[in-house]
Amino acid sequence: MYDSRDFGAMPILADALQDAGCDNHDILSHCRDPKGVHVRGCWVVDLVLVKS
Repeated sequence: MYDSRDFGAMPILADALQDAGCDNHDILSHCRDPKGVHVRGCWVVDLVLVKS
């Protein structure tokens, strides 16, 4: 997602994070928001990739 800038898989990322034990409502709802605008630098993707 990060390199291609195609963030269509954000809901899948939310599922994977939840399966891994993430229960943070802000993170999961951000990923699953169908009206959300995601760009390179998205705080959730940066958090997962440990980017600052």
